[in-house]
Amino acid sequence: MAALDVITRLLKPGDEVIAGDDLYGGTNRLLSYLQEHNGVIIHHVDTTDPELVVPLVQAGKTAMVLLESPTNPLLKIADLELISNYVHRTAPEALVVVDNTMMSPYLQRPLELGADIVYDSGTKYLSGHHDLMAGVVTCNRKDISEQIGFVINAVGNALSPFDSFLLLRGTKTLAIRMDRQQRTAMMVATFLDRHGFKVFYPGLKDHPGKGTHDRLASGPGAVLSFVTGDKALSERIVGATRLWGISVSFGAVNSLISMPCAMSHASIDPAVRAARGLPEDLIRLCVGIEDPEDLIDDLENAIMEAGVTLPSPLPSITEPYTPIHGEPWSPPPLIVSNRRLSIDEPRKPTHSHWFISAPGKVILFGEHAVVHGV
Repeated sequence: MAALDVITRLLKPGDEVIAGDDLYGGTNRLLSYLQEHNGVIIHHVDTTDPELVVPLVQAGKTAMVLLESPTNPLLKIADLELISNYVHRTAPEALVVVDNTMMSPYLQRPLELGADIVYDSGTKYLSGHHDLMAGVVTCNRKDISEQIGFVINAVGNALSPFDSFLLLRGTKTLAIRMDRQQRTAMMVATFLDRHGFKVFYPGLKDHPGKGTHDRLASGPGAVLSFVTGDKALSERIVGATRLWGISVSFGAVNSLISMPCAMSHASIDPAVRAARGLPEDLIRLCVGIEDPEDLIDDLENAIMEAGVTLPSPLPSITEPYTPIHGEPWSPPPLIVSNRRLSIDEPRKPTHSHWFISAPGKVILFGEHAVVHGV
């Protein structure tokens, strides 16, 4: 958020900002503050439909267009290239700013698509280990870089040398982490989709923005969300998981689960959430590098423990699969096992050397202990 704060200091009272209606909760809070205290005019619109963006872009008024793609947490897709080109033609002085945290520069590079400024949360995929807090701002204009550099130097929010080391270290494994994570995410999304849940993930063939996303990015990423149709059921599922830690963050090597309306987006008024189509029962999954079979098995157990019967066979991985960066991304091969779930049969742990304790959600992996509060 410090990165976006620095960027928004380019705005002045009376400037108009066009932003999406499905944004990270912290972004929404900052924009609301700017509107209330700094006299900046904010227009929230569904940026997945360019026809809704066009009427709001006005030369001399529009100062910034703030985009996310995929959006957080509904994974909607905005045509970054189309919108950037239109904004630059209609309002040349306006800046197109893109939050690329969900993709990372490995999968999507908005500067190449026409954006003026791109920022990433270094805490997420760039670091990959949740051991630092950082933001990264990139731009393609010297005058903008000098203004941003001045603000960073003036307020003193640049990274320390050690945090810089941690961030550089994380980028060295970005590619292999992202390939692993999005491969597993596709497995998880397919599992949920086959069992009748409504899943939001651009890797699925029926995602409404898949064609646009495939043109802009080289992979679907490792964040997905789904709805159950019942808020209480969603709460039970989240609380019953063991390997999925409950947290609002994402992008690290460990898998996380959350309910945005009760956590990351809780600061948004419930009426506003409803108007923007953000379901109260929405569950967001941020897939890590753990064994895919274990993650799916844990999710299956949590769903059944919550009271849902899953009679159909589960997908499983039989061969390693690695998408080639830069080539059209396709889902990993899924082999359907012959076994069917039975609630009557006692379940045996997949890995006997894992000791799992709940409540408290203390997960022991050999000498390391990860404690997830409920």
